[in-house]
Amino acid sequence: MLDIIFHVDLDCFFAAVELFDHPELVGVPLIIGADPKKGKGRGVVSTCSYEARDYGVHSGMPISRAYELCPFAVYLRPRFNRIKEISEKVMKILQNYSNTFQQASIDEAYLDMSNVISNFQQAEKIAFSIKERVKSEVGVTCSIGVAFSKTLAKIGSDFHKPDGITVITPTNYKNLLQNLPITAIPGIGKKTKFFYYSKEIRTFKDIYELSLPELSRKLGTSGKWLFNAIHGQDRRKVHDSRNIYDPKSISSERTFHEDTDDFSLVMEKIDSMNRKLHKKMKEYNMFYRTISVKIRFQGFITYTRAQSLASPTCSISTAKAVFQELLEEFKHSERKIRLIGIKFSNFRVEKSKNQKKITEFLK
Repeated sequence: MLDIIFHVDLDCFFAAVELFDHPELVGVPLIIGADPKKGKGRGVVSTCSYEARDYGVHSGMPISRAYELCPFAVYLRPRFNRIKEISEKVMKILQNYSNTFQQASIDEAYLDMSNVISNFQQAEKIAFSIKERVKSEVGVTCSIGVAFSKTLAKIGSDFHKPDGITVITPTNYKNLLQNLPITAIPGIGKKTKFFYYSKEIRTFKDIYELSLPELSRKLGTSGKWLFNAIHGQDRRKVHDSRNIYDPKSISSERTFHEDTDDFSLVMEKIDSMNRKLHKKMKEYNMFYRTISVKIRFQGFITYTRAQSLASPTCSISTAKAVFQELLEEFKHSERKIRLIGIKFSNFRVEKSKNQKKITEFLK
């Protein structure tokens, strides 16, 4: 049976929600994220309109840098309740098209259409139907990648943004994708790309010209992963998330209004985040084994530290002690701290009679 996977990605979603509610902003550079405070703001860009992207702004960029590039843009804070409301409307539409629906984030989802349709011509027609329904019934646009693997489907959804459809088949994938940069592959970012550049691999074509043994000799263990990913042989399955959402981790971060060297203030922030996350985990009988902390200094120099416990727990005091231990090496640093974050992972979920549905966890 031919695998046919859809990846549906909502275009500039946070910005799209604002444009839907405020049509007078259409055509204006719009940046969603932290308050720029005339170039002195903290935090980052969540997303931005395509008009803002024309000035070099992109998601994840420090908000101060975005202000330097585009000081005349409209800056708005994300309205998460409204974003979630619009997202749920879209996801409800998508669930009608397949028995295997996987919500990957608030603005993207996978559909396994293998048992619904038998060829890519039908797939393109259904993708067009989905795209038009989302636009007419919800008021936002999406881009859809159709392919024979999850990885290629995700790559495809970025190919013709915004409001586009890309169909990647076993016969056209090499010609279609050969000129893409390797950063189009999920998992290869701005830092890791330099490893591949050093091996003279910059585009998909550079990989397509190598056999699996040649790529393995050149890249070691990552060679097989890369080969399988861009040849559609990764075989990752779409896992239905309609009835249960099983998060791999939950986390929280805080950016300080001003860089600080007051470690007691850092621990106060951690205590607050720690209590809020534990309150949520206890509602769902979630127990974790791995505790992580992230610390970012001036200049965006970032460190992460983690510790795995011998057995699962859900203890505020245990987590606090681990955080203190993990941060000990940074306690007397002369550098000021910009951001602090904590994360819990490696979960075990215990069911009980009165337990809330795990799908409510996202809310």
